[in-house]
Formats: sequence, C-alpha cells, structure tokens
Amino acid sequence: MGVGRRYVAVAPKERSVPISDTLSPNGPSTASSRSGGRRPRPARAQDARATTAPVEATAAPAADSPTRAPRPVAAAAVSQHQAATHTWRRMDLHVHTPASVDYQEPSVTPLRLLQQAEARGLDIVAFTDHNSIRGYADLWREIEDLELLEYLKRLQPVEEERLREYRRLLGKILLLPGFEFTATFGFHILAIFPESTSVRKMEHLLLTLGVPEERFGSGEVGATTDVLRAYELLDEAGALVIGAHANSTHGVAMQGLRFGGQTKIAYTQDPHLHALEVTDLILNGHRRSTARFFSGTKAEYPRRMHCIQGSDAHRLERDPNRESNLGIGDRATEVDLATVSFAALKALFLSDEFERTRPYLGGTEAIEVFREARAEGNTVDQAFHENLSTKRTGVGHVLRDIVALANTGGGTVYVGASAFEKRPLVGVPDVNAAAEELSAELARQVTPALTVATETLPIEGKDLLVVRVAPGPEKPYALAPGNIFVREEGESVPASRDQIVAMVQEGRAAMMAPVVVPPGAPAMLPSPADPAADRPGSRRPADPGEQGEPVAPGRNGRRDGAVADRQPTEGRRATNGYDADRAAVAPRRAQVAAEPVAVRPAPPPARPAPTGYLDEVTEDAEDDDVLPTSGVEVVESYEQNGVVYYTVRDLKHQTYVHNVTRDTSKRLWRYAIEQHEEHPVDEGAVRWVGDFGFLKSYRPRGGERRFNLAYRGDGEPRVFYGVGGEDLAPEWLAAIPPRRD
Repeated sequence: MGVGRRYVAVAPKERSVPISDTLSPNGPSTASSRSGGRRPRPARAQDARATTAPVEATAAPAADSPTRAPRPVAAAAVSQHQAATHTWRRMDLHVHTPASVDYQEPSVTPLRLLQQAEARGLDIVAFTDHNSIRGYADLWREIEDLELLEYLKRLQPVEEERLREYRRLLGKILLLPGFEFTATFGFHILAIFPESTSVRKMEHLLLTLGVPEERFGSGEVGATTDVLRAYELLDEAGALVIGAHANSTHGVAMQGLRFGGQTKIAYTQDPHLHALEVTDLILNGHRRSTARFFSGTKAEYPRRMHCIQGSDAHRLERDPNRESNLGIGDRATEVDLATVSFAALKALFLSDEFERTRPYLGGTEAIEVFREARAEGNTVDQAFHENLSTKRTGVGHVLRDIVALANTGGGTVYVGASAFEKRPLVGVPDVNAAAEELSAELARQVTPALTVATETLPIEGKDLLVVRVAPGPEKPYALAPGNIFVREEGESVPASRDQIVAMVQEGRAAMMAPVVVPPGAPAMLPSPADPAADRPGSRRPADPGEQGEPVAPGRNGRRDGAVADRQPTEGRRATNGYDADRAAVAPRRAQVAAEPVAVRPAPPPARPAPTGYLDEVTEDAEDDDVLPTSGVEVVESYEQNGVVYYTVRDLKHQTYVHNVTRDTSKRLWRYAIEQHEEHPVDEGAVRWVGDFGFLKSYRPRGGERRFNLAYRGDGEPRVFYGVGGEDLAPEWLAAIPPRRD
C-alpha cells in the first residue's frame, strides 16, 4: 500500500426535512420521563405514506409502547448524510449535558448544545452523560412537544422558530445517544449507541450494569460492574465501546499506577473494546504518547488500538480561567467516512484502517504545532525537507526518513520547509501530485508494503505536505535495493546488525504473542495440510529448535536443528523456494529432537528493564528577569525503579517539566541532560564577567549558533544550555566573546 488517501474536510450538506423523518427515541424512560401518560401526537411521515387513510385517522400517541424502538431514519434523510467519496468528518463523542450533576452551566439547553456543535464545525456528536441518558431524552421530548403543538396548530412564533432550528441542526449534525459508565473501582467507559436505540433500552442497560436509578447522572455510583464484564455487555447491546480518557484520571490505561500490569493489558486489549479515548492524540508521533504505546509494537500489547480524542465538555466553551475545562469540540477527532452514520463509524473502528483517524487541528493549532516542531528541528521522530524530489536523489531522501521512522517508532516528515527556522518556507506547489508521486515511489521502493497518511498544512501562503508515519508492524522495512535505516538523534542512519536483529526479534515476539480474536470469529490457524503453514511469517506452531531452547552448535559455528531444517531437501517444492513437504522434513525434526543437546551455562540474569516511565508533568515557572529567554536548565535528578528522571526548566516557555528521561524526543532537553551528566561545570573554565559566564558555543545541524551560559549570583552556579543569541540582556552579551572571523 502507498500513501494514505487524502481528503478535504467538508461539512455534510444541509438538509431541511421534518424532524419526524429523523430519529426519535420514543418510549418514556424509567427515571427521566414525566409522570402520567403522554399526550397523543400525530403519526410520523413514514406512517402517513404507508397508509391510504387520512393523517387524522392514523394519529397515535408519541409513545404507544414503552419498549418500542425509535422509528428508522427515512431514506431521504439518510441520503443527505452520505457522500459519493470518503471525506474527513469532524466528531466529538464525549459531550456532557446538564443531566450530568457536575455540569458547569446547568441553564444550557439542548438546542444551545447543538448550536455550539455547529459553530465548532462538528459533523458527529454524542451526548454521554455520567450514567444517564436523560440529556438525550430531554432533547427529543422537547422536539415531540413542539411537533404536537405544530400538529394542533397551536405553535407560537418563538416555538415555531425553535422547531425549525432543531430540524436544521439535526439535518447537518448526526446526534448519537450514549453515556459514560462508571465501572467498578471508578474506571470510565463510553458507550455510544446507534441512532435507532430507544431510551428505554439504554436505561435498562444502565440498571443491568448495576447503576442505581437514583444515581443516574452522577459519576459516583458505588459498586457496579467490573470493566471486562461491562465491555462484554455493552458490545452485545450494539454499542461502540470506548475507554474514556484512558491515559488520565479514571482511565483504563491506569496511567501513573505502578501496579496492575496484567490488569492493564486486559483492560486495553479486550476484544469487546473498540477504541481508546486519549488526551495526547496530538502527540501521536511522540515516543511517550498513548497512541504510540498502543500501536501494536509491544509484545505485551499486540493488538493495535484505534485512538481518538474527545472534549469531555462540561460547558459550552473553554473556561478562560482554567484551560483544562474544555468546551464542545475543543478536542475533536477527524474520521474518514463515506457515510455519516453510526454503522459507518463502528465499521471504521472494527477495521485495521488506522490511517482513517486523526486528531483535528484547527488552523491556529496546526500552525503552532508546526512552529514548535520546527523550533526543535530534526529529531528522532520528525524530519524536514524543502523539496520532495531532487535531481540527485529523486524522492530517496524522503523515503529514507520514512523507512527510518517506521523502523524506529514512527513520526512526522514535513515537506516544503527546512529545519532551519530562519529560512523562508518553500512549500509544495501541487500537494496532490506530490502525494501521488510519493505513493508510487513507496510502493515501488519500500518492502514490505508500508502505509503512511498525508495531510496538507497551509501556512504563510504556502502548502506543506505532512507525512504521518506509524511504527511499522512488519519491521524491518527496507529501501531498495535493500537498505535498512533507523532514526538516531536527528538523522536516518543505516541500521547496525544488532538493531536489525532486535527488529526481527520484535516482529517474531509479536507473531508468537496471543492473538486477540473477537468471540465467534472463525479460527485462523492453518490446517496441517495447508502448505502456507511452513512459510516464513506464518502463524504456525514453532518447531522445537525455534522455541528458544539451547541447541548444539554445528561444525562451522551454525546451529543445527531449526536452521538445518531450512536446507534444501527433496521434499521442497519448486514454486517459490519456501514451501516444503512436511512429511519430508518430519523425520529430520524427530532426529534432532532425539539427539543429545549440549547445553551452555545460562548467563547471569540481566537487570530487568523498566516496564514504563512516569508521565511528564508540566507546571508554570516563576518569573526571573536574570535568566535568558531561551534554552534549558537541568534543575534536579532522581532515580525510581532503575530509571533516572530529571526536572528541566524550559526558559522559552517558562515552565518546569518533571519526569524527563535521557531518551526524550526533544533534542535540546536531551542535549542539556547529556552535558549536565557528562561535563560537570568547572567554575575555573568559565569566562566570567561579574556573575554572568560563558561556557561554550556550538551550532546544531541546520541551526543557528547557540551558547551554554552560567550564572553564579545565587551562590551555586546555574547552567543554561542551548541559549539562542536573540533578545539576550546586555549582561549576557558582555560575557559572550566576540566571534572569530
């Protein structure tokens, strides 16, 4: 496969149809319906078309049966939510309403929620209150009341306008019902349901899950159902099951908890779980991002998970006094769909087309992310190229970085911009043609097949081609004629023998790991007669010599057994050089198994590697007029579970960042930590001018001149690494020696 399909985000066409031609969760709820019987209301449009009797003769109550499901969407309405081709659609599947007891603006109406969703350009929205469906039910109850007044010709002008607005918005936005369930021990799970699901069914499901009726709408519900059982029940009920804010508080990824490894695996790899909602999707290429952790490259987590982001909005707009309190659409996801429907959405999450999901970045946000990336320059997970193709290398220089990123851990390639901040943007004249050229060259020069996703980033009147590379599931990837590259620092370099072996072993471990198969799926193991069972890369049971047991070395240093098994025999077929007659090699396998084996003494056990890192924590730093305006200061270091962590002060952003490790993807932080550890400050070697000192200057690859500076006015000298030459105070400029021409 080549470059992922590119699409331009457009909103679904606006439609104007009666609300009765859309969905309505008929049937009063046990906890949220009004007391007493429902007033009669006219039959829906599809009922009128299905009978020859006058509409008046077919009038029926709005809720003629408490268990009746909502009427299906009319065909005319569905067609308006469809498109002939795939298009990027914007969605927010985690929106609360005043039905949640912790909602911050209780006077907000359902209509106002939809208007805000439209203002944020959303195509799909899900109401997911805490253990409640009341917010969704209230919306449809109001609509049905307005429709009844319309039928009785008693609609006031204000009410008529309100009903017209509901119809317009529900013609543009797909509104899905759902709830945020609180499982045992407080883990949160999003359950999103099809448009036709009745309120009665969803509230009955909440009761089945153990939520007391009097606790509907509250996040604190006591003992309910354990996470795995909840996954199963919700999936069986037809829901889209998502781990809510998985990497944060109440998340199933158990972030920051130093226990429960097997529980975390079970909670995040269960076949009934369809996706994870994360709060750091924008950092998808970062080595510490949640999406990268669950990319299927770890033996313990072999199932790659779809990752999305949602606002978890408890208010209409972001709180200006606390930016973590997001509004509707503030953290949206884009999905590539041909049809805006629950069925299309769930089909996407049941597929392995991970390139069809991406974080939504508004124009300002996307540009800010790019500028921050460019300030870091070429790093272990990002690369910059001014041109896609050159006369000397063609597109080889870009393919080299793509292959290296796929072999290392994924990342981003920006085409049309240099890593040098001062250079003007070049841009890509025709992004579509460039993407097609890259797709063709990927298919021709890279093996095995590698899929990447491309985006267009408009900035400063130019268009950049952004290539997103996920960690490859079939490492190692090779660039024709057979070069294997990895990413080191900010460069793509040929892989060493040890690195290639490690990639092969990683792929082998992933193949040998248990495969998560949904219940009822057909078995995938080949039959004994299947010739594909002996092909390299097939999921067959390994031979004794391949299981890792010690095997006697041969005369020339090679090992017998599994390796000898692969030598030519009479039973080999001539079709592809790999297929073998199992009967022909079976005697040899039996012979190897029966021979005495020379066992080497086991090496001393190695120190176990840490299973995970602490989360980076950022806090604002106090103002200090003495400090430079850029660079990094290493404040302190500490060790936990065999890992050394650092607290660094980012002078440019005026923040402290805790729990930073030496393998951070930020090049300047990594450089500062290395200098801090390997070159302790010798005050005698510092060029002092008063309390301000100069240590050294250097020029990073493709960057401007930077300085390591020191300050001793507080007693112990403080060192600032990678300080830029701009906006330095006169005291610092006096300490820096003049450049030698």
